[in-house]
Amino acid sequence: MIALYIFLCLTALIVLIFIKKVIQLKKGKEKADTQLAGMTFTKFSSPGSVKQLSILPLVDYYTDNVDLKTEPGVSYLVKADDTTILLDVGFNKKKEHPSPLLHNMKTLKVSENDPDMIFISHAHLDHLGGMKEQKEKTFSLSQGPVNLSNIPVYSPVNIAASSWNPGPETKIITEPTILKDGIASIGVIPRFLFLMGHTLEHSLAINVAGKGIVIIIGCGHQTIERIIERTQMIFDEPIYGIIGGLHYPVNGGRIMLGPINIQRIVGSDKPPWVSIRETDVKSAIAAIKKVSPKVVALSPHDSSDWAIDRFKQAFGDTYVDVKVGKEIVI
Repeated sequence: MIALYIFLCLTALIVLIFIKKVIQLKKGKEKADTQLAGMTFTKFSSPGSVKQLSILPLVDYYTDNVDLKTEPGVSYLVKADDTTILLDVGFNKKKEHPSPLLHNMKTLKVSENDPDMIFISHAHLDHLGGMKEQKEKTFSLSQGPVNLSNIPVYSPVNIAASSWNPGPETKIITEPTILKDGIASIGVIPRFLFLMGHTLEHSLAINVAGKGIVIIIGCGHQTIERIIERTQMIFDEPIYGIIGGLHYPVNGGRIMLGPINIQRIVGSDKPPWVSIRETDVKSAIAAIKKVSPKVVALSPHDSSDWAIDRFKQAFGDTYVDVKVGKEIVI
């Protein structure tokens, strides 16, 4: 009898928490949509350009090189002419030192002193270096000492370099901003996600001379439709490439809790019984096709093999695999 009472109490508590989260989702979504609707920007008058661009995945879910480590997180080394950018710092789920990021950097002969700046797409654990970092609003390249110089960190929220890698100084980016000639943030696009709450994310946009804008995305919680809309709002140049995470864990996921696809639940502004669906993938493909990019590359860290296969079918020779150690040259 006591066991039954405890079970009923726990069930009631779970139901109440669930109802509370659904109510928060509705209110939060309305707030985020209102915030987004109130944002207006003018085009960059002279964004500048770069002649050469390459993106080297340092952390992601797949690789063809057995000497490299993989995980459901993201870190890309972006080289735009003489500027080197470290976009996000991976997950390091096992709290290792050296982390998968440091291991792969060493294997690929990338020095921790190579980056001229760090670009944090958004403050989720798989981009900051772990759950501890998400909770403490910090970022870590590893769970051990890493010597970084006093380089700028561009983030949509106030985060600090952890005690493991002190030195970099955070500059909060909210509006579209030129970071360096030809290199820009498209500015924050807000979205309220179930479980994860109010999420601010921005993407890197690089104008390649004679080609156009290459958008490099962390997770794409903003939705690709809104990312494209924002990019076209601030640039006259065409969109040449779309590379990175778009969060489509449909018919499979990279982070499972038993039979539950956690990525599918946390990455949506819809209640769990709706969440991310096949129709969202179709909508994304349609939106990308409208701008006719010459390069499309979907990160597998937060998108399923099913979604990746749909992208490959849709974009054919335009599609490029995102794999750790495989450099994408524009």
